[in-house]
Amino acid sequence: MSLKRITLKDFVIVKHLELDLSGGFSVLSGETGAGKSILIDAIQLALGNRAESSVIREGANKTEITLEIEAPKSLEPWLDEQGFGFEPGQTELLLKRVVDSSGKSRAWINASPATATQLREIGERLIDIHGQHAWQSLTRPQSVRALLDAYAGVSTSALSKLWATWREAIQDLARARNEQEKLHSERERLIWQITEVDKLAPQANEWETLNTQHTRLANAQTLIDVAQKAFNALEGEDEGANQFIASAQSELESNAHLDPEFTELSETLASASAQISDVAHSLQSWLKRTDLDPDKLSELDERMSLWLSLARRYKRQPAELPELYSSWKTELARLDRAVDLGALETAELAAQKAYKAEATEIGKVRAKAAPKLSNAITEAMQGLGMQGGTFVVQIEATDQPGPYGLEEVAFLVSAHSGATPRAVAKVASGGELSRISLAIAVTTSQLGEAQTLIFDEVDSGVGGAVAQTVGRLMKKLGRDRQVLAVTHLPQVASCADHHWVVSKAPSSGGTLSQMQCVTGEERVKEVARMLGGEVLSQTTLAHAREMLEQMASATEQSVQDKTASKKKRSASA
Repeated sequence: MSLKRITLKDFVIVKHLELDLSGGFSVLSGETGAGKSILIDAIQLALGNRAESSVIREGANKTEITLEIEAPKSLEPWLDEQGFGFEPGQTELLLKRVVDSSGKSRAWINASPATATQLREIGERLIDIHGQHAWQSLTRPQSVRALLDAYAGVSTSALSKLWATWREAIQDLARARNEQEKLHSERERLIWQITEVDKLAPQANEWETLNTQHTRLANAQTLIDVAQKAFNALEGEDEGANQFIASAQSELESNAHLDPEFTELSETLASASAQISDVAHSLQSWLKRTDLDPDKLSELDERMSLWLSLARRYKRQPAELPELYSSWKTELARLDRAVDLGALETAELAAQKAYKAEATEIGKVRAKAAPKLSNAITEAMQGLGMQGGTFVVQIEATDQPGPYGLEEVAFLVSAHSGATPRAVAKVASGGELSRISLAIAVTTSQLGEAQTLIFDEVDSGVGGAVAQTVGRLMKKLGRDRQVLAVTHLPQVASCADHHWVVSKAPSSGGTLSQMQCVTGEERVKEVARMLGGEVLSQTTLAHAREMLEQMASATEQSVQDKTASKKKRSASA
């Protein structure tokens, strides 16, 4: 999986750009101010960063950013859940973001409308961006803890829920202790109201049923008279409709041999007669089971009178009384629990125990992972020119538990051998901070599922042999993942599999930025520019050519060594 294409339209100083990317390690270089980081800004916007109208190129009314990404199978459940499923045979994921001049933003995932939150969620799974100020996160406790947890494979989601449950139990207990008198008074009021309405015990939807029954009983005599008249009209001995229909049907049937059309008419009348008989039978059954029942009517009158009286007292519509009654019972149950201090104390202790048990287990995993992460980052620092430096992941117990556990995590560093490790921000210089951040990025790059890693000038503050080490590290990362780096270092650029040059050029609409993939002599010239500036001497050109040839030779040798090693293992097997 990798980022395959980036398309920009009217973004900052880019009028139109279509960038086709490959796997491996790619670098972007160019003069200061040429717009090297514009591409990174555009990617971040497409992945849900805050949208502002200032990103629109001057003279345009909107900007569009589209990312085409080869999506992993592991992403499909999330896409289906969010309603962004793939079409049959589709393997590419399309992310699009449009920002207009008013600052309004619209986004799409696979041509379906999406929110900025959804873009951020999917972005976390696809692309990992390390900015040139990434070292700042090393001083934030939450970021430090999250990095250790990612390395240790720890999830605190269950712990956070247990923490919330414990906090709620603590608050319920404190509230009950502080408001016992008020709670008792409120409870007594509810009991009185519930006891009064208990005489009625109204049920949901009962009011409509009572109204229907009362209407029928109150008009029972009228309904009986109507039903009897209807029955007589249909089945009366002398003048019932069915008698006349039966007579007509008999006449037609007996003469059907004279005109075949009479047969069809006779059958129609026979059907009508059957239907009339069914209606008459139903009316007769209704009359047998229906009577005036004055006692039932009186009972309904009494219940409805009480119902209306209670509804007026509590200023509710009659149909709302059952819901009010039910809500009182629910509130009373809550108050019963609130005034039961013993039960609340038991609940608080149980919640505390569950939280601390989970937090203790997480603490054990963190304690086991911390020295491993310390050693891994320390080793990476050595290769970045910080010989003798030590990195320490410090875990200290805290007397203030929180949703993330019972420990505080801090990163300490000693820049030189024998020095006592201290807080990162207090010990390291700007260049050292960048190198430490890069060491962490390299060490932890395999933790997430993102297959595209972007480094935005994280090599700032380094040079010489260290810069070459940085380049080789990124190239190594590029063997398993797609790596894109914005750099000003020729040592890093010479290690890349693909080299893009960013440049500015004047146009009728102002200055525009453009990007070009360079190879051969064009790449030699760019590396030479990075070595010695705008004036390209034969010396810098020769130096650049030598750097590229050495890296190509080293890469070829590495491939040969891998192939030989693989053949050797196969032969041994």
